[in-house]
Amino acid sequence: MEEHQSAAHATPEAEQMPPPPPEQKQPQVVLAVAVAPAAAENGEGPAEGGHGSPAAKMETALLGGPRRTGLHLFVMNLRSVFKLDELGAEVLGIAVPASLALTADPLASLIDTAFIGRLGSVEIAAVGVAIAVFNQVMKVCIYPLVSVTTSFVAEEDSILSKDGAKVVDEEGEEKDPDQHAAVAATDPEKQQSAEEATKNNGDSNAEPGDASPAELAVAEGCAPAVVRRKSSKKRRFVSSVTSALIVGAFLGLFQTVLLVAAGKPLLRLMGVKSGSSMVIPALRYLTLRALGAPAVLLSLAMQGVFRGFKDTKTPLYATLAGDLANIVLDPILIFGCRMGVVGAAIAHVLSQYLITLIMLSKLVRKVDVVPPSLRCLKFRRFLGCGFLLLGRVVAVTFCVTMAASLAARHGPTAMAAFQICSQVWLATSLLADGLAVAGQAMIASAFARKDHYKVAATTARVLQLGVVLGAALTVILGLGMQFGAGVFTKDAAVIRTVQKGVPFVAGTQTLNTLAFVFDGINFGASDYAFSAYSMVGVAAVSIPSLILLSAHGGFVGIWIALTIYMSVRALASTWRYGSFFGSSEQSRPFLLSTTLFFFLTRTRTSSIQYIHL
Repeated sequence: MEEHQSAAHATPEAEQMPPPPPEQKQPQVVLAVAVAPAAAENGEGPAEGGHGSPAAKMETALLGGPRRTGLHLFVMNLRSVFKLDELGAEVLGIAVPASLALTADPLASLIDTAFIGRLGSVEIAAVGVAIAVFNQVMKVCIYPLVSVTTSFVAEEDSILSKDGAKVVDEEGEEKDPDQHAAVAATDPEKQQSAEEATKNNGDSNAEPGDASPAELAVAEGCAPAVVRRKSSKKRRFVSSVTSALIVGAFLGLFQTVLLVAAGKPLLRLMGVKSGSSMVIPALRYLTLRALGAPAVLLSLAMQGVFRGFKDTKTPLYATLAGDLANIVLDPILIFGCRMGVVGAAIAHVLSQYLITLIMLSKLVRKVDVVPPSLRCLKFRRFLGCGFLLLGRVVAVTFCVTMAASLAARHGPTAMAAFQICSQVWLATSLLADGLAVAGQAMIASAFARKDHYKVAATTARVLQLGVVLGAALTVILGLGMQFGAGVFTKDAAVIRTVQKGVPFVAGTQTLNTLAFVFDGINFGASDYAFSAYSMVGVAAVSIPSLILLSAHGGFVGIWIALTIYMSVRALASTWRYGSFFGSSEQSRPFLLSTTLFFFLTRTRTSSIQYIHL
């Protein structure tokens, strides 16, 4: 009212005065931005204007200068690494249950093996081969399915939480029109307006390039929607959840058919000859375990879903319940019912379906898994990213398998020592995977909300915790394996060989932890192409090293090559987070000196989120 009165009594001179300059937008403190690499290649640089922009100057003031190596991540907010502040509590709240869930299965498998071992050497050997076949087939799908699901669900859940979502009834008609981005998922004519609403909600000054890949993916597939069922509470529909469940179920059924139909050829491929006494028990165990493949992949898909929701406790409780059921059923079916290896397989399959039912019952109370339209599903995006990670899994598996094969060529003593060292070496990665899960879920969520400061802070925190964890594991394993190798074997020659590998097993723990944590960060940033192509590049460097060093250094040479393998993995990701400062010409020499595969990642991933830290 006072503004109108003052305007009415304004003098003519005041009316002729030029309007005041528009208020300048407050510089945004951008510690991480999403940039298309194609734009970087063309010299366009970040949307914020490069090094001379207000955001870049603010960043320089906060972090102490322009960053080109990515090493500053390890010292950013270093004093807070042990603080149980909001960020630290969120990281630990996700990481600790995730690590416990990951370690529960191996412990249950050890108990399972102990029961089967009482049946005899033939049975335990047959089950061992069958489990190896089952795990190799499952490994192809597990890693891509869980990793992609975690990131997609975290992104979409954050967008829904930030922008609001539409409510539709069973007929797909729109309800609550005042909601942000309200659009009928079944009406394609309204999807263009939904995309605009998705881009503009939460940031009235958003530019077209500001939309994250997560937002664009949601807008392209269908608008985020909350589905209201009659006589029920509101439940959100998250398309990534339903897509993951369908993909998991399909892959599980496919693997069941594959393992049942090709069981004998796969066992022969693993060295079980047709006349061996292991054929019948191995084939029976493998066939029954194959019936549980849909439950395994469905439960893993839901594990990725809950990780995306930053809920790692539900998978932990479900896993503990299933493993406990397996431990209880084993002696009953194996010995009480005298079913032998068949009883062991049935106990394991029943426990997997129990895990699936527990998580599914929890999930359907949280979200609506029935899509209002088939067009809402994200199969193309799942398959695209999944195939990239499939290539990554093949590269990793090839390196580790080749190391084991080379160790076997040096005799049974070297192979036994390598088996002990490698199992300890890989088992400790489960602890690092908990940090990787936390980083992935939190970074994907922060990117979707455009909370770039949290992206930077989370990246720094999980890396610093990874260094601390790696250092602690180095001390524990260095002392434990040096004096406790006799726990694994009584053979003096094997123990002496194991002790030669202890410096490498213990000394590389920090590298291992950083490599696994960086994987989670890359997945959280939707950087699947770099993760895939860089791993192919790492394999291209590591495989010749393995062959050469194994021939000249024997057992120790293999572990030197594996140290190179993990070092290049960690170095590649560290370089990734520093290489996008400055021109592309500055980073290309390092890129080419490592491997030409890295160059592909700068031209093949134009919609990937890159972190400028």
